[in-house]
Amino acid sequence: MASLPNPLPTLDSLELGLPPGKLLGTTLWLADAPAQPGDWTTYQQGPPAVGLLPVLIDVGAGHGGPEVWELAPGEMSYPGDHDPEEILSDFWEECCAGEAGDWPGLAAPLAAQGTPDAVAADVVDSLLAGGGPLKDPRPALVPARRSADIPTTIGWLGPTNYADDTALLSAVLRSWEDRFGIRVVALGFDQLLVSVAAPPTTLDDALAVAAEHFAFCPDNIWQSADTTLQAYAERQLLNQPAWHFWWD
Repeated sequence: MASLPNPLPTLDSLELGLPPGKLLGTTLWLADAPAQPGDWTTYQQGPPAVGLLPVLIDVGAGHGGPEVWELAPGEMSYPGDHDPEEILSDFWEECCAGEAGDWPGLAAPLAAQGTPDAVAADVVDSLLAGGGPLKDPRPALVPARRSADIPTTIGWLGPTNYADDTALLSAVLRSWEDRFGIRVVALGFDQLLVSVAAPPTTLDDALAVAAEHFAFCPDNIWQSADTTLQAYAERQLLNQPAWHFWWD
């Protein structure tokens, strides 16, 4: 994977005012204490200026933290080398075509309802207020070009039973950044959460996005109470500022 100058080895000298934390390998800094509402705004300010992007890392849910996740940054390819529509079309043909017919193509870009970073801050504060899927989220920093690249940069293997090169997913996430204003806001052992500045606001648009989600993460449909694309589109996508993915 193409690399940027990595500021993590000299993090202590950057005077970013970070709380106590630790380096895990060369691509992840993790805070010792749980994240608090309002933290995200702080992490959106100084760190990105030196090439670091924020993400929440969930160390709860019985899987421990990234120290035991077997991260493999050196085994990932570069997201920019992959075409997102080809990836989704291939995934669709392998897993979804038998249930949903031919690949319908990419959904059209949608109008943003706020700036992506501001929506991300609001979503994170909502997640940290409780009641969501995160059990013990910690602030983290990653040396990544863009938010979509965060899972690949740290070598996250959450979807390894579905796609063992996370760069394929980051390529799709890049496309979602461009079309829907997403930001990767949280990673767990096998979970990914993104904020969405331009969610679908009509059922037709939600159905188009639902097809992409089905190809990206079939378990969102197969392991959900929303077992049809229409139910998933109506309940999980329509006017929703966050998308949640989970791989078995």
